[in-house]
This record gives sequence, C-alpha cells and structure tokens, in this order.
Amino acid sequence: MTVRLPPPPKRIGLDVSLAIVNIVLLLIFFFLATGQLLNPVESEVDLAETRDLPLDQLPSPILIVTQEGDWEIDGRVVAKDLLSVAVDDLTEPRVLHILMDGQAPASDLLELSARPELRDVALRLVTLHRRPLP
Repeated sequence: MTVRLPPPPKRIGLDVSLAIVNIVLLLIFFFLATGQLLNPVESEVDLAETRDLPLDQLPSPILIVTQEGDWEIDGRVVAKDLLSVAVDDLTEPRVLHILMDGQAPASDLLELSARPELRDVALRLVTLHRRPLP
C-alpha cells in the first residue's frame, strides 16, 4: 500500500514592496522638510522694470504701450483710433512686437490683441530683463 504524503507547504517569500514604499515616502518627506528650510519663501517678488529703452536694440516694428496708456510704434506716437493705418504700413510678413509695462493689467493686453486691426498680424510679446548694478 502506498501512502501519499501531502505536498510540502509553499515557502512564503518576504514582500519588500511595503518597505520600499516606506523608504520612498520618508525620502520625500525629508526633501520637502529640508527644502523648505534651505529655500525660505519670499513674501514679495521683484519684477523687472524698464525705464529708458534704446530703440535700436529692440525688434522692429515694436508697439510700446507706456504706463500712461499711450502707444508708440518705433518711437512715433500713434493714436488708438489710427492703429489700423499704422498696421497697414507693416511689411510682409506682418509681425508686430508688443512691449507693455510689467505692472499693466492683463486685460489691457487682451483688449489690444483682440482689436480687429491686428487680426491678420502676428503678435510677439517683448520682455526686458533689468540687470542689477554692480
């Protein structure tokens, strides 16, 4: 008579995935905590500010919107009603660079770009960086 023995129980392997997840979470918490200490949050952001611009260093044609709301195209004052005449003088390809004050409301830029005169003109925003004096 042959007696069959039950098969040996399967060995249970260690599941290391939980340990790996714990280590990763601890590392994330560590870097978040030390990053906050090394890089304190500043309460105020200093934006670049432009005072006087040499027109020869700027792209052309450029529409400069001053802080007072006046418009200048390549140094010539343009009335808002006559923008279509100034835009008709643009050479092909019709590209107009726009420079506005950094403190101007975004709605001013949106209103300007929505004008029907600029529908067929490629608009490019120009930003300037003020370097700190040594």
